Amino acid sequence: MTLSLPQTPSFRLDGRGAFVTGAGRGIGMAASVALAEAGARVTLAARTLSEVEAVADAIRAAGHPAAAIRLDVTDRDAVTAAIAGLGRLDILVNNAGTNRPALAEDVSEADYDAVTDLNVKAAFFTAVAAAKAMKAAGRGGSIINISSQMGHVGGMKRTIYCATKHAVEGFTKALAWEYGADGIRVNTLCPTFIETELTKITLNDPATRNLIISKIAMGRLGRLEDIMGAIVLLAGDASALITGSALMVDGGWTAV
Repeated sequence: MTLSLPQTPSFRLDGRGAFVTGAGRGIGMAASVALAEAGARVTLAARTLSEVEAVADAIRAAGHPAAAIRLDVTDRDAVTAAIAGLGRLDILVNNAGTNRPALAEDVSEADYDAVTDLNVKAAFFTAVAAAKAMKAAGRGGSIINISSQMGHVGGMKRTIYCATKHAVEGFTKALAWEYGADGIRVNTLCPTFIETELTKITLNDPATRNLIISKIAMGRLGRLEDIMGAIVLLAGDASALITGSALMVDGGWTAV
């Protein structure tokens, strides 16, 4: 008798359409490259068109299809129109976000509104618009909300940021239930401090940098490459039964 072996699901994303917000730099750029290298056709979106055009040009130069659009994700109508114009959407990397580090007593109402409007309100409505499009197409899909280790713990000078990322964790779990029967998976990816433009203001201080590294079990800061494999995993068939989950890419920060 010949033993029938299970087949490892493919990590390839050939033929799939991916949409990445906040894609001009940092985690969004890295996610776009990872998806393109895995075979997806990627549309990169950001408020600064020149940034996403530069990334898309580099991806195309490497032999992969990519397109760039200008998009302010806080404009719900613009998000809906952008998604409608994609042609095919199988993967959303819901990455656009911001932070304004400050002690709680120094947080202004303007700071609160700016961080919450982008990190929660815009992220929620972008995820829902993508889920509606995926549901209508009937092929299922994967929504990857970029959260943070700070969606699971607290942190100094990060009261509002932590609040917003905890909210992302909450609506991710709820959306996983609402769209699970449609084959649409919704998960978060939760990095530690990755060396990007967003974290530069924090990491430029040597004492703060050393304190942060001391809280990471692996003894180093995150690199953009560290999130790329995780993006490909959550995007495709290799994570077919993973939904409503948080994938920690934190070097062990939350393991204590």
